Amino acid sequence: MAIQKSKAIIVTGGAGFIGSAMVWKLNQIGFDRIIVVDALEQSDKWKNLRQLRFDDFIHKDKLWEKLDQRGFAASVQAVIHMGACSATTERNADYLYENNFRYSQRLGQWSLTQRKRFIYASSGATYGNGSQGFSDNDKISPTLLPLNMYGYSKQLFDLWVLRQNLQKKMAGIKFFNVYGPNEYHKEDMMSVVCKAYDQIKRTGTLKLFKSYKTEYVDGDQKRDFVYVKDTVAVMAWLLEHPKVNGIFNLGTGKARTWNDLARATFSALDQPLNIQYIPMPEDIRDRYQYFTQAETDKLRRAGYKAAFTSLEDGVRDYVKNYLSKEDNPYL
Repeated sequence: MAIQKSKAIIVTGGAGFIGSAMVWKLNQIGFDRIIVVDALEQSDKWKNLRQLRFDDFIHKDKLWEKLDQRGFAASVQAVIHMGACSATTERNADYLYENNFRYSQRLGQWSLTQRKRFIYASSGATYGNGSQGFSDNDKISPTLLPLNMYGYSKQLFDLWVLRQNLQKKMAGIKFFNVYGPNEYHKEDMMSVVCKAYDQIKRTGTLKLFKSYKTEYVDGDQKRDFVYVKDTVAVMAWLLEHPKVNGIFNLGTGKARTWNDLARATFSALDQPLNIQYIPMPEDIRDRYQYFTQAETDKLRRAGYKAAFTSLEDGVRDYVKNYLSKEDNPYL
């Protein structure tokens, strides 16, 4: 099903990292009837919007007034819900509960009532330490034990969806380690690629955490790194295939080490490899994930065929075409 040009798409978190990349993707496929929902506050994420085309911007706390307006629902065809506090270090559980779970619940209910396509962001953080694997099978989801409150807030919404049997009516995405343009405002929550670029340019060295497990040498902790352009390609596909529903992992399906990421970044900068391994802060050692790897069979069975960008190709594109362009590094 083609996206209807006459009706709007709401993108929450639309000035953020993945949200603004999704607006970019919609623009790329010729669609600009977009309502961006976010809270800009004191951050620089407004810069993510400067090159993008959209109809309106609504503060996230004012969205409900808009949704209640007579006739507004008829002008909307879909809601892409990327808005959330994504800081894995956030300790205010009440805030995460209201902002990540209750807000999502309310928006999901509105979308279902109004019969709108609803695509939402979950997280690979729901898998905790990975001891139970990384399968997106619905029967496994209730057994997962996230390591931090952010992951738990995402888990709460996934469980609500499953308890209400709504996985047949909406699409949830468990993002793994996403990197790429438009994350510059995230400060400490930026991807290691973005941080590595700055460190290497300034010092010629990249600092990585030491390992505290004997089965992993320093820097060989593994993550499923996925390029943001691939994530928005999947969501665009889900928009065009509204009968595809469920909770899906979104990663490459191939775990790579931090050392691999370091080599890719140094190579993209045409500089010699120079890694310094530093102690991991004690307050995160017991909550640190040593391995993540998305099982992607469910997404493939649903019909998604496109290949994912390799770590080396994604890092090179990010470094050469965005991070290195200080005058205009945005999508």
